[in-house]
Amino acid sequence: MGKRLSELVAGYRAQVEVGDVPQAYERLVKYVMMVRRQFELASQGRYSVGNVSPGYMDFTYFPFFDQFLRGEKLRFGVVLDHRRTRFELWLMGQNADTQLHWWEVLKTSPWNQGVTMMPKYSVLETVLVASPDFDDLDGLTDQIITSALTVAGQVTDYIETLSPLD
Repeated sequence: MGKRLSELVAGYRAQVEVGDVPQAYERLVKYVMMVRRQFELASQGRYSVGNVSPGYMDFTYFPFFDQFLRGEKLRFGVVLDHRRTRFELWLMGQNADTQLHWWEVLKTSPWNQGVTMMPKYSVLETVLVASPDFDDLDGLTDQIITSALTVAGQVTDYIETLSPLD
């Protein structure tokens, strides 16, 4: 089965007492909040931008979408993958049925090359920044935003070219 909860809590407590993990998590979430604000400005009204979801020390993200994506029940997310310590762009469906539908449509798209199973939370995932430089937050922010806007535009253009699927 795995470790008992009491064993896990003991390890958790030891990490919390050191202080690095909670402090790093808090600062990373605040950084994603700042990226969200900058992204909203950089998108110049093209996208509606949602609130940051801090996650459970696994993924922290904020969603964004335009009218077309909303009509298709889709949204993008700029995601910080805590385990891999990298930034990704996800295309997510509004619910499980929408997700499955769009996975079938997009599983052979250029962004899903080599992906054989639908991701757990999305229909498409791509890496924006594989090795973030947290010592250059301005440069990192620019890299995340520029990549996210570029890839989101490419994916949206691709989806728009598909024949109606209803």
